[in-house]
Amino acid sequence: MPAAIEFSHVTRRFGDVVAVDDLSITVPEGSITVLLGPNGAGKTTTVRLTTGALSTDEGSIRVLGKDPATDGDFIRARAAVVPPKPALYDRLTGWENLQYTADIFGADHSGIAAAAARFGIDNALDLNVGGYSTGMRTRLALARAVLHDPQVLLLDEPTAGLDPESARAVLNLIRELAGRGRTIVLCTHLLHEAEGVADQVILMGAGRAQIAGSQSDLAHRFVTNPSVILDAEDRSTLARIADHELVVSAEWNGSVHVRLTHLDHLPDLIADLVAGGVRLTRVQPDNPTLETLYFEMQRSLKDRV
Repeated sequence: MPAAIEFSHVTRRFGDVVAVDDLSITVPEGSITVLLGPNGAGKTTTVRLTTGALSTDEGSIRVLGKDPATDGDFIRARAAVVPPKPALYDRLTGWENLQYTADIFGADHSGIAAAAARFGIDNALDLNVGGYSTGMRTRLALARAVLHDPQVLLLDEPTAGLDPESARAVLNLIRELAGRGRTIVLCTHLLHEAEGVADQVILMGAGRAQIAGSQSDLAHRFVTNPSVILDAEDRSTLARIADHELVVSAEWNGSVHVRLTHLDHLPDLIADLVAGGVRLTRVQPDNPTLETLYFEMQRSLKDRV
């Protein structure tokens, strides 16, 4: 797919602090890319560089084929950002905040109520935003972000301060927009937010893209002993599976969780079991969680040093 966002050897400094260091990343159109990493990894600076809110010290950026330094207005008209602490007009009501945003982007006011209802803020639209809680402000910022149906949506820690229902609404929004061909960049240090959502995971640290790939690709690269769940009509026939030469370990929890020397060895293991009279009822790869991958990737990075 063509790139919606492309960074090429981008560096951005704040005095002596290098916030983004020779960063090169590509975000395909219509994809969900998760920038994963601890606070200070450079995620927020990357978002601000994307829209042209910050300029680069070195390198080049293209967003929807344009340069944010010279075509920032074009990009911002087609993008939306939800920062960790959204700036809102406290003396205006929620409705007036959304109406003002709709007017800026030339969006129809008829979409305001639906956008507010999506994030459960519709019952507070007649209240001044200055009295909103942190979670209500975030939900209003999310409603504001989707009013003009942006092509690119940049979410920086979007579920901070949200209750579980609102957090789920954010993840549903991400999936829905991606399904309509929109491009999503989600910055987070919360592993469960990115679980099962990301087309691409980029592990950031010290302003660099340290590792990038799909979750399945990263699992193949970094999980040395993949796990498979096995079960059989007669579970006693699996009692000695830990002794098999292709098995690293086996743990019983009703069924048996088997760690293999390599996933490519699974067909050989199954063939041996069937030849030995085992009647298998379940063979299911136990895919690693993003949390498992995260720590495996961090361990790999430390081993390189």
